[in-house]
Amino acid sequence: MVTECCTCSCKTEVPECELWARLNETLDEYRGKPGNLIPVLQIAQTLFGYLPEKVLKHISRELDKPYSEVAGVVGFYSFFSTHPRGKYLIRVCLGTACYVRGGKEILNSLKKNLKIDVGETTEDKLFSLEVGRCFGACGLAPVILINDKVHQRVKPSKIAELLAEYKSAEETKGESR
Repeated sequence: MVTECCTCSCKTEVPECELWARLNETLDEYRGKPGNLIPVLQIAQTLFGYLPEKVLKHISRELDKPYSEVAGVVGFYSFFSTHPRGKYLIRVCLGTACYVRGGKEILNSLKKNLKIDVGETTEDKLFSLEVGRCFGACGLAPVILINDKVHQRVKPSKIAELLAEYKSAEETKGESR
């Protein structure tokens, strides 16, 4: 088994070498099990925060799967990301009910307030913006998800206020350290 490691001096909560060790433990646990790819990818993304190419190649080698299969699964499912996301992942529903009730305007307001486009992350690494097709909350439309929290009947005029709540929570956490 190849063990990847870094000698960087970056200040991360968990050293990268430990993340690789945990990934290797996961690979040992799932190796040879049917349907192992998606759970391994989910765990890897939880560990690293996203799925960089070197992680995908390592998973491919260790599970003896073609890289094209591993990358194909990652590209197919919107849950997976090959680039770092912000602390808060904002997903705007653009399913029919949300779209008709103003989902596009919500998205435009978020783009304007965050100064990013869909698929991007703010410079401070606090917010990432994505769209979805239906979150199963049509009766609450329009909705957005911020991480796992559903915000219902969102209005474009309230986006700045909503984002300020999340920024304020971060500032409060920073002060208490």
